Amino acid sequence: MNKKLLSHPPSYFDRYISLVPDVDLDEAFENSLSDLRQFDWAACERLGLNVYAPGKWTIPDILQHLLDWERIMSYRALGFARGVLPTAPGHDEDEMAVAAAGHQRPLQDLIQEMYALRASTRMLFNSMNEAQLLKTGIAFNSEISALGLAYTLLGHQRHHLNVIQERYFPILS
Repeated sequence: MNKKLLSHPPSYFDRYISLVPDVDLDEAFENSLSDLRQFDWAACERLGLNVYAPGKWTIPDILQHLLDWERIMSYRALGFARGVLPTAPGHDEDEMAVAAAGHQRPLQDLIQEMYALRASTRMLFNSMNEAQLLKTGIAFNSEISALGLAYTLLGHQRHHLNVIQERYFPILS
């Protein structure tokens, strides 16, 4: 299934969806894994728990956020695809970040978990047929399909990796 099958994604989600090229969903998942493999994790290790501004998340906090977000979007997509979750519950990402305490976890553990989760998420979406992927539900007060949520979680990763490169890596200079 291709991103072009998405009909007018809500603006909240489109800011992530637009970061993913117009490719088949499985190819988009492979590209996301490639992005993870090519990312400069050594620079992240050198950053440690430093942030670019007061109150911002550490790199481990960002990775934990990505893991949590992917699980939430996958749950929502599964519920929409199966027709059992017409409206997804909300969540407060800042409260979740505090409770998750990603900064207390080793960076390498988070990276390994990202690879494992992405492989599992890819298998989940590959298990869905076209009709299931196109089923919709309400998330963030907007209608979106399971397919839209897949592209959202892929774009969300790209967004945060871009933030790390643009705002965190300059700290090392």
